[in-house]
Amino acid sequence: MTMSDPLGDMLTRIRNGQRARSSSVNSPASRIRANVLEVLRREGYIRGFTKSDVRAGISEFTIELKYVDGEPVIKEISRVSKPGRRIYSKIAELPKVYNGLGIAILSTPRGVMSDNEARAANVGGEVLCRVF
Repeated sequence: MTMSDPLGDMLTRIRNGQRARSSSVNSPASRIRANVLEVLRREGYIRGFTKSDVRAGISEFTIELKYVDGEPVIKEISRVSKPGRRIYSKIAELPKVYNGLGIAILSTPRGVMSDNEARAANVGGEVLCRVF
């Protein structure tokens, strides 16, 4: 069976892993997932991620979740733009997540980046998800 929203699946795996207090979660690998995970790592929401081959042509990410004093760093992670309804934002209308305490992850013509990086680069794009 094919998956209709691979990025939403990865975000749900991260959310469920943090609620279960897991140290890491696994997710199938893809380029868009790698780019989103790289933004999460850069912004300090996860410890890191590694790519490993399951079998020929199939690989997966092992995502190391981050905790501070036993509490998950990610309080809320949600998908904004979905396969059925894409949400695009101009640079002037970029959303601020919790008044700047959280981030929005965007897919721009210059690659996947956080809302702060998009403002600095002066580009808008598709709002993929919000993280706080």
